[in-house]
Amino acid sequence: MTNTNGILDMAGGVVYKALSGFYYVESEEGIVECRARGKFRLEKESPFVGDRVEYTPTEPGKGFLTAIYPRKNIFVRPAIANIDIMVIIASAVIPVTDPFLIDRMSVVSENNGCKSIICLNKCDLDPADKLYDIYSSAGFHTIRTSAQTGEGLMELLNTISNAVCVFTGNSGVGKSSILNRLDPSFQIAVNEVSQKLGRGKHTTRHVELFKLPGGAVIGDTPGFSAFDTERIAPKEDIQYLFPDFDPYVEECRFHDCAHIKEPDCAILEALEAGLLQKTRHESYIRLYEQAKEYKEWEQF
Repeated sequence: MTNTNGILDMAGGVVYKALSGFYYVESEEGIVECRARGKFRLEKESPFVGDRVEYTPTEPGKGFLTAIYPRKNIFVRPAIANIDIMVIIASAVIPVTDPFLIDRMSVVSENNGCKSIICLNKCDLDPADKLYDIYSSAGFHTIRTSAQTGEGLMELLNTISNAVCVFTGNSGVGKSSILNRLDPSFQIAVNEVSQKLGRGKHTTRHVELFKLPGGAVIGDTPGFSAFDTERIAPKEDIQYLFPDFDPYVEECRFHDCAHIKEPDCAILEALEAGLLQKTRHESYIRLYEQAKEYKEWEQF
């Protein structure tokens, strides 16, 4: 587009895909392939998928990114921003998902201001009753799905309607299969799960946003290991990233209670009374102990 002085105007849109140094921006003009200006390198700032950006068109369908609007949140690995909902996909059959992986990602989600949805896939093979009980009782919206039969997918679609979401989960649980079932035109590559190893190969090599019926926008990402979960929060803040701890966390005898072995700990009392799930508390301890190892709090 050109103004009356013959100078190219600024335009805006959302980065839907980043690949090999190119950023594909959806705008009123359609998809525009952009490079980033050198100023981003100088300022040590990189455009992320999900960013709302400005660009300067250089020719039809091409341009240069010139500005990034303020972000709601940001995930460094994978590079994705402005997420409303994290859909954590798990299964109770090859591969079997460790609850700690779900808890770790829900903490990452909570720390970034995202809502967590627990999606238990492959329910045609195993209903995942144990996982369902853990997360539904912990207050998470928990949905059983099957990418093979379509069970639960309409509920999932309605739950994420008009939101920007990211799908994550350990490899082989069916993230790409669910996306393909929701919209077959995606045609995302899917690898078989290894019967010997009990896990699948990563089929997603980059982050990309996909539009679904109902207004949802989905980011398909690699598995759990790709997310930067090493530095989540200082140890004293981990307790606030477990929403099911909220009714008890301020009721402890000591204000600096670690909720591990302290006397008159309301968390431990709730655990003993069956009001909290044992696996959730075990995950809390693991994350608390990991956080103790980090000294550079300015990293958070």
